[in-house]
Amino acid sequence: MLVLVVDSSTPAVTAALAEVTADGVALRAHRCTVDARAHGELLAPQVEAVLADVDARPADLGAIVAGLGPGPFTGLRVGLVTAATMGQVLGIPTYGVCSLDGIGHPTTPSTTTPAEQRVLVAADARRKEVYWAVYDGTGRRIVGPEVDAPAVAAARARELAVTEAVGDGAHRYADVLGLPLRAEPRYPEAAALVALAVARIRAGAPGETLTPLYLRRPDAVAATSRKSVLP
Repeated sequence: MLVLVVDSSTPAVTAALAEVTADGVALRAHRCTVDARAHGELLAPQVEAVLADVDARPADLGAIVAGLGPGPFTGLRVGLVTAATMGQVLGIPTYGVCSLDGIGHPTTPSTTTPAEQRVLVAADARRKEVYWAVYDGTGRRIVGPEVDAPAVAAARARELAVTEAVGDGAHRYADVLGLPLRAEPRYPEAAALVALAVARIRAGAPGETLTPLYLRRPDAVAATSRKSVLP
């Protein structure tokens, strides 16, 4: 089955195609552009490009996997609206995955990383805050997702005996977090997102409503009272 993967929860705008079989998952095409101000302009052309890379059409897709965030309102909704619209038009299921899981989940099996290890995943949430979660060495999320000041995330990491940090937010606030850094991944990985949804895909599970993980209210709010236009 050919599966489209999209994520726009961070400055990295990602579209990929994965082939899911009974034996495994293989990425067949991938596009990722880091631009925090161009989610709407980038995602649709990238979806078109990955389909062209494997000479496929939208009708060839069997499912769509989308990163649910957390992420800033404007960027995150681009990916979710794209995934939901395509799923509805094509009549195929959509599956959501926490985008932080796409950073914290290992894309390849490891025999050297113990389950007791604790890893802090942090993404930039703007407003001098981070979206964060803590994972064990197998990629299982044990705390989060949350949004806090980096100092708050650092304090919680100490309480949880976290040993290292990963993600763009971890690099941005490395001096506050005070943890050894993994160089990669800095953003959600398409291979991890589809791996986290593969059991549902293989089982033919019903499609899900793609509910975004905003974690806080958008910057823009409706006016609470009318304003006079008279001098």
